[in-house]
Amino acid sequence: MQKLDFGEALDLIHSRDPRYDREAYHFLRDALDYTIKQRKKAKEGIGHVSGQQLLEGIRQYALKQFGPMVPTVLGYWGVERCDDFGEMVFNLIRVGIFGKTDRDSIEDFKPGYSFQEAFVAPFLPDQPSAHPRLNAGSPVKN
Repeated sequence: MQKLDFGEALDLIHSRDPRYDREAYHFLRDALDYTIKQRKKAKEGIGHVSGQQLLEGIRQYALKQFGPMVPTVLGYWGVERCDDFGEMVFNLIRVGIFGKTDRDSIEDFKPGYSFQEAFVAPFLPDQPSAHPRLNAGSPVKN
């Protein structure tokens, strides 16, 4: 099989599996590059990136790129949970864009994170446990 360029690969993937927007695949490729760069900076090596490492890189990269709009952008692209990233990764593997080891499985993406916790919670205001004046020990005056 002749090696496809990324655009051709996306055409092939989209003809077989149109669930995810093409931009989601571009984002995924960029998130993988980001993950590799972060691992190099942390001196974690430049070897193979596991599913869990990629999910963490995706989380960081998405927050950096889109801030509180992450859920909206990913939802627009058809990405609703970590399993969707796994489906996309394995679509890219099937067409020869991404590689994998014998230990890699689509199941690696199932124990991912909740999108609510990963992409919404960081932007919620802190909730005080009680009224600040009551915590200070002073009586409330009317």
